[in-house]
Amino acid sequence: MAELETKPAAGNNSGRVKTNKKSTRVDLTAMVDMAFLLITFFILTTTLQRPTAMDLTMPDKGDVMPVPESRTMTVLLGAKNKLEWYMGMPDKPLTQPTVDNFGKDGIRKALFEQSARIKQQQGKEMMVLIKPSDRSNYSDMVSMMDELNITNNNIRAVVDITPADVSLLKRDHIYEQ
Repeated sequence: MAELETKPAAGNNSGRVKTNKKSTRVDLTAMVDMAFLLITFFILTTTLQRPTAMDLTMPDKGDVMPVPESRTMTVLLGAKNKLEWYMGMPDKPLTQPTVDNFGKDGIRKALFEQSARIKQQQGKEMMVLIKPSDRSNYSDMVSMMDELNITNNNIRAVVDITPADVSLLKRDHIYEQ
């Protein structure tokens, strides 16, 4: 709050009329307290962005796990958030390659169906090979990993895409940007 203090003029009585000089003093204590309260409020109420990272466990160089092609699903990541999947190996797929997208009606549905079919027929888990192309982006890879986590598919591998797979993506027009 502002205060007015009155002090008498300096004392020299030389015939002049004495006037009282007034000085002002502003007390900033309340404003500083309010500033610290606001800073504290905003610090405590804001949410800090947590770092996001994807945990990937990579096998050692010598670890080789043979998986029969009847239990293998290959997912090719193309451009424009599109993907293509098939069962088996690229040279002789067991199912026709299917162009799909991400989400519950896309690859997630295929993962659930194929995994249940393999578990019923063979009693074992399905292996998913993810092959990102040079036209796919990082968010597609993260989305694919999320879909695998949602479907509880723990046997997966990220492998290099082959020229045969690229030609398949080009044939189905999901390689162009």
